[in-house]
Amino acid sequence: MFRSPGVPTPDELETRIDELRAAVRRAMAAGDRANARSLRAELRRAEQAWDEAVLGDDTGDTGVPAGDGGRGAGTDDLRTGARSAGKDGRGGGPRGLLPVREQVHQALTLLGAPAAPKLIGSVYAAFFPGEIPGNRLTSLRRDEERSFRTAPYARPYYLCAALTADLLAPARGLLTVSTWPLEQRIVGPLSPRTDFLTSAIRLAEHAGRGTPSPGVQRLLWRFASNIPGAVTGTVGTVDPAVLAEAARAELEVHREPDRRRRASAAGRARAQLDDAELLFGSRLRALRATGRRPAGNGETDR
Repeated sequence: MFRSPGVPTPDELETRIDELRAAVRRAMAAGDRANARSLRAELRRAEQAWDEAVLGDDTGDTGVPAGDGGRGAGTDDLRTGARSAGKDGRGGGPRGLLPVREQVHQALTLLGAPAAPKLIGSVYAAFFPGEIPGNRLTSLRRDEERSFRTAPYARPYYLCAALTADLLAPARGLLTVSTWPLEQRIVGPLSPRTDFLTSAIRLAEHAGRGTPSPGVQRLLWRFASNIPGAVTGTVGTVDPAVLAEAARAELEVHREPDRRRRASAAGRARAQLDDAELLFGSRLRALRATGRRPAGNGETDR
């Protein structure tokens, strides 16, 4: 791979990433949150540079989910899917051998919005090789939180909870990615619909790059059947372009009021929550606000 003079190599970037992670931990231990946030931003840039250095020139079939028609994936897809083969088995990567957290990360990145485990599994099965075992998702978020609290920012990303706009508590059954903007990880009254429409647009655009497989068509139909104007042909078949256009039209109605609610909640969260709570929510605040008592295992009732 050709590399311009002065551009760091992947090994140099890995060394820098390790240094920045250690610096973040030192800043947090010293209580210097402002410096920690600055270092975290630099850490994310270094991690993105590593992704681009390693994956940015990959234009073959490897890592391109079904529906791309052989075209290169977008930036998000390259960052998450480069080790998976296409749905038809082409490509140099192993079929369905990624860790569960990486499979979930791939599906969430494609959706671009908080999602429930069932939808995450459906998206992965439609666009990527293999399936996500449903029983592995039950404790995934708790494991991620435990890992973060043990060694903050030691991983490039964490699978974390969506936060409710009112209580800033974990939204039940919704997973997000820690590297998303806080506003994207908060859900208010209109968010389920705007997130549904956002995901429909992203999936339709991705599928429209090639000929959708039967599994992708079935997934798109589930979205289209709940969006006015998205179904124009035979039952069970969807034109990705029509689906995306119909979803955009409705999204325009809800986008701005939902954005304002999310932005307001994000402002409160930044002022009130610590770093772990910004990712996994504030259980204590939820308990105080609702008057509920903790269950015997120290967690809120579910």
